[in-house]
Amino acid sequence: MPSDTLDATDFTQLQQSAHDHLWMHFTRMSSYQQAEVPVIVRGDGVYIYDAHGKRYLDGLAGLFVSQLGHGRTELAEAAAKQAAELAFFPLWSYAHPKSIELAERLAGYAPGDLNRVFFTSGGGEAVESAWKLAKQYFKLTGKPGKHKVISRAIAYHGTTHGALSITGLPELKAAYEPLVPSTFRVPNTNFYRAPIHGDDPAAFGRWAADQIAVAIENEGADTVAAVFLEPVQNAGGCFPPPPGYFDRVREICDQYDVLLVSDEVICAFGRLGHMFGAERYGYQPDIITCAKGLTSGYSPLGAMIATDRLFEPFRHGDTTFAHGYTFGGHPVSAAVALTNLDIFEHEGINEHVRSREGDFRATLEKLLDLPMVGDVRGAGYFYGIELVKDKATKETFDDEESERLLRGFLSKALFDAGLYCRADDRGDPVIQLSPPLVCDQQHFDEMEQIIRAVLIEAESKL
Repeated sequence: MPSDTLDATDFTQLQQSAHDHLWMHFTRMSSYQQAEVPVIVRGDGVYIYDAHGKRYLDGLAGLFVSQLGHGRTELAEAAAKQAAELAFFPLWSYAHPKSIELAERLAGYAPGDLNRVFFTSGGGEAVESAWKLAKQYFKLTGKPGKHKVISRAIAYHGTTHGALSITGLPELKAAYEPLVPSTFRVPNTNFYRAPIHGDDPAAFGRWAADQIAVAIENEGADTVAAVFLEPVQNAGGCFPPPPGYFDRVREICDQYDVLLVSDEVICAFGRLGHMFGAERYGYQPDIITCAKGLTSGYSPLGAMIATDRLFEPFRHGDTTFAHGYTFGGHPVSAAVALTNLDIFEHEGINEHVRSREGDFRATLEKLLDLPMVGDVRGAGYFYGIELVKDKATKETFDDEESERLLRGFLSKALFDAGLYCRADDRGDPVIQLSPPLVCDQQHFDEMEQIIRAVLIEAESKL
């Protein structure tokens, strides 16, 4: 019996406790009233194992997090060593060595003069920090009316009230309204469903970027503080930027004195083959928000990285950024992050992603021969497979069909077949893949073969 398999008594007790006490995130809890709660007990490389000893390929890197895969003892040892030396101390008026070292390291990776690192516990907190900084910065520099934020349709930026307000998913927000006011949406860069210039990616990109200028004009440039954009938009299924898109966005932000926030909670630290996605697409943000892959998931940590310009008003006098988090820049997390980044450099993780992403794409594009697969899109190790009812017309599934396809069949069928990934309908139905960055061709093939078999079975159920 494998060591990660629980005996029957222990498993029964664990299941009862899960049903009685554990409130899982983003989970339809009724799904488990008469069903077993999946319990993952171990990870090894790019695979995870459940309480029955069954192995699954981790096709989502946990949640876009496990860049280096599971079971990296170097990261566990870094955490243990730091915990024994200094387990905790806050960054409230004091510092500790690992936070200083990591801040310098991140500033060195970040483009341009993004030299000021404000640590958080995770990505949503980093987004909150960025919006608060943008508003306070403009108040301190004589433009107190600039407080509004623009983001893209279907984009996800977090679940806290501020980050959720910036999020462009109405169904996700409805239960929590009223939210923080003054956020506005513009079109995303889903070229597969481009409403205009569908035969010209560059023209479509110019149009999509120009809608940001239209939104700023409509609201009044003296009221808009920031634009929040992901390098590759996650929700909706991995929308890369068309050619020239971010060049035009940067021009618009400069024209109207609006801050460009690159939300890289997912896209940073190798997901797109670079430390930051802004580097891949050649644009200069005013703020970067990041988390997830910063520690490869071995300890929670996020960060907001700001330019020297944004820090300047806080440099002198009694001005304070009255904002912070108890666990922001946690010593153990910072130590893990530093070791994680060491491994990135020693093992050439970014170079590996860049050299293999073409193989990953080509392998996934084999699925385009299936009637249900309409589009394969993404970059690096970050891809979405859009599912359609009619490939010729790009007709999507209605709500009932999507419910039956995604929640009623695909999610469980993919997992049962040995692939942990995401079947998502925040937008049109997609299967999302974001595997550990150490994956190679054998893992690409395994993903493609599992998805193919499950989609063929799904076709018979429609």
